[in-house]
Amino acid sequence: MELIAAVLADPFLGKPTWIWLLFIGIVMALLAFDLGVLNKKDHEIGIAESLWLSAFYIAIAAGFGGWVWWYFGPGSGMEYFTGFALEKALAMDNVFVIGLIFSYFAVPRLYQHRVLFWGILGVIVLRGLMIGLGAALVTEFSWVLYIFGAFLIVTGIKMLAVGDSMPAVEDNPLLRFLRRHLRVTAELHGNRFWVTLPDPATGRLARHATPLLLALLLIEFADLVFAVDSVPAIFAITTDPFIVYTSNIFAILGLRALYFALAAMVHRFKYLKIALSAVLIFIGGKIFWNQLYGKLDPAISLSVTFGLLAAGVLYSLWKTRGEQTPGVGNEEPT
Repeated sequence: MELIAAVLADPFLGKPTWIWLLFIGIVMALLAFDLGVLNKKDHEIGIAESLWLSAFYIAIAAGFGGWVWWYFGPGSGMEYFTGFALEKALAMDNVFVIGLIFSYFAVPRLYQHRVLFWGILGVIVLRGLMIGLGAALVTEFSWVLYIFGAFLIVTGIKMLAVGDSMPAVEDNPLLRFLRRHLRVTAELHGNRFWVTLPDPATGRLARHATPLLLALLLIEFADLVFAVDSVPAIFAITTDPFIVYTSNIFAILGLRALYFALAAMVHRFKYLKIALSAVLIFIGGKIFWNQLYGKLDPAISLSVTFGLLAAGVLYSLWKTRGEQTPGVGNEEPT
């Protein structure tokens, strides 16, 4: 028992091992509850169910943030909530891309949750690797933060300049690679990612990927691309790997739950990108401020981040009031 207690108390990335295990246990319990209870059978998730499920995840994330605030102090708590809000907002573009991917492969709403659920498992691993690498770089080379800051400022300015343009799904290099190296069926086969069918060339039975698998892999790739922005942004708020990782994962868990509601009204947030640009520029500039004048009060970071995002959301909703909701995620492939 003493050995187990010593192992659990042993620090891992700056925090006792038992705290990391607690977080992982919460996430695994949420995923098991989602798959084994809420979505044991494939079904179409409506807007109301999506909102309730998202509220549940937000409540869990807020409760965890409250515990972080109580256990580690107000500074860590404010950093957690700032990171959570930032990741939630930055992932809005990801929601739009996911909708485009589902539309391109004509994935019906019946199977979309299955893709998003298995996708979150990949996100948990990929974000962990990226955050671990970022933490190692920041610890070993503190000047990397300057690169993160400059990158965020440039990204924010570029986001303003580029606007709402999105690359076509068929031009994705990963999709072209997969189609060259995998046997892919022309149509979906229920909720299956792989099927065994006769090879058109040889007639022998062979394993084929379905469009559902391609959609899953492209969504994972999209998250990896978006993480290039979000990981430096959260490291600009705090260099604590535990705060960075937990705020990221809780935000993504809740956003995947909220997808079905957001997909129906993503057009209502067209001006949020301006607010996001301002947030990225502010956070990038905060890095230089921290290095030159001392660490900025976390309360200021939290207030400015929430204020800009709230202004972007409210202005978007006001400017797009009365607009009809276009269908998202259900069109035929082009």
